[in-house]
Amino acid sequence: MTTPDTQRPRAGSDILRTALRRNLGAMVWGTVLMGLYQAGETAFPIALGLIVEHTMQDRSLGSLGLSIAALAVIITTVSLSWRFGMRVLQKANTTEAHRWRVRVAACGLQPVARDVDLKSGEVLTIATEDADQTADIIEVVPLLISSLVAVVVSAVALGLADLRLGLLVIVGTVAIMSILSVLSRRIGSSTQEQQARVARAGAKVADLITGLRPLHGFGGNHAAFRSYRKVSTEAKLQAITVAKVNGAYAGTALALNAVLAAAVTLTAGWLTFDGQISIGELVMAVGLAQFIMEPLRLFSEMPKYVMIARASAERMALVLTAPPVTTPGPERPAAGGDLELDCVRYGTLRDLKFQVPAGEFVAIAAYQPRAAADLASILAVNVPPDAYEGAVRVSGQEFADLSIEAVRAHMLVNPYDGEIFAGTLRTNIDPCGTSRSVPEAVEASMLTDVVALHRDGLDYGVRDRGANLSGGQRQRLSLARALAADTDVLVLHDPTTAVDAVTEQLIARNVAKLRRGRTTVVITSSPALLDAADRVLVLDDGVITAEDTHRNLLATDADYCLAVAR
Repeated sequence: MTTPDTQRPRAGSDILRTALRRNLGAMVWGTVLMGLYQAGETAFPIALGLIVEHTMQDRSLGSLGLSIAALAVIITTVSLSWRFGMRVLQKANTTEAHRWRVRVAACGLQPVARDVDLKSGEVLTIATEDADQTADIIEVVPLLISSLVAVVVSAVALGLADLRLGLLVIVGTVAIMSILSVLSRRIGSSTQEQQARVARAGAKVADLITGLRPLHGFGGNHAAFRSYRKVSTEAKLQAITVAKVNGAYAGTALALNAVLAAAVTLTAGWLTFDGQISIGELVMAVGLAQFIMEPLRLFSEMPKYVMIARASAERMALVLTAPPVTTPGPERPAAGGDLELDCVRYGTLRDLKFQVPAGEFVAIAAYQPRAAADLASILAVNVPPDAYEGAVRVSGQEFADLSIEAVRAHMLVNPYDGEIFAGTLRTNIDPCGTSRSVPEAVEASMLTDVVALHRDGLDYGVRDRGANLSGGQRQRLSLARALAADTDVLVLHDPTTAVDAVTEQLIARNVAKLRRGRTTVVITSSPALLDAADRVLVLDDGVITAEDTHRNLLATDADYCLAVAR
């Protein structure tokens, strides 16, 4: 079922409209309070002018006391309205940024991948920086309106003193905004390019962290560092360009605002000298000329922030509007665990055909690692059904007719490089905390020595990517997680490549025992796992070339013996 919150926006402008519509109440309150703040700020120089005007005429302590009380009310109003106005707006801003971060993250976690040409590091940048900058629109609009209120009140007050002063403020504000709107477009395009380059640098870092150990293994870390430095330098140069454009924008805005304030002050001074306005009105005009620089600064900066928010929203739209790679079927797999591949052609696989009845433990000895990887990708539904020829069936139903989420709940494919997350051994084995077979999974995967090694047992802390575990410990932890899921069909891809031969023997026996009666497929060249299987399928050159028990194949097939004997 699709809710309003999960409907996909069509473009960056739609994302901004959604954010504004969703926070309309908070923005109304924020606008009222910030408008009150700006009105109070504007009232302060007006009150000073009136105090000077009447105090000089009346010269009474009562009038002076009343004036001081009026100033106290204005100051209190300014303080409280700013405090509560910004509280309302920043709460709404933070909440909206959180919503978009969750939306972008949800897209990456959906069972069906999206057809978007972005790496994980780029998506991370979009889910953080771009989500925050998009949500800034919630603060920008109320501040823009409240700044406009201050400019209008100032223009009206000065116009009451002398029409020329009011017109000068209005004409000057329109001229400033017209000039700055041209510069703001350059900021938007430059910022969008900077965000793209920073995202690419983040993606490069993510790739390097993932491949850090292999890079060290063959001495490629220096070349990788040079590659990252090039990408990071491009991001730096673009950031400098954006800083120059921002500096030019801010400098131009400040200079124009100062020119307008000086023009108002000089005009008021000339009118006073000519006797057309009073001393009190001159004090008010000078005070407003100084005050108006702040709302004008805010008012003139708003187009820049609008363009930045729009650029960020357009980048989020790249993820949120990307179509799914495939459209899955609505059905769910029936009970049972048989698995069938019927003339599948994909990558290195050529008319691959085999069947695993429910409850059987089958090992697949793939002579070419690429063929094993292609087979695992298809079974994990990482490859859309329409991207390969033939059919894959689970419980007699084709993948194309089934919900991908339901397939993955029914059949788990555990990759050879299963990710380890920061947390504890327990949270890595049972992330949802619902598995009833954690002890059995720990014992079957021979993770017991790791648990016994630490005082905290299963609550032992694991660093990101399992940095404080050895390669064999990480692999056994990944295997324990797969076994604890207790799915109807389990596919393991090279689950014991990083463990010693003795441990591998024990794991093979334990897995066969724990999975007895449920369908299990192991893609491996491990003699221990091949021997533990009910049947071995030999995958060579993309097709099944032999089928028998491990020991019979060793006795009758020289190529098999050469490929798997250690």
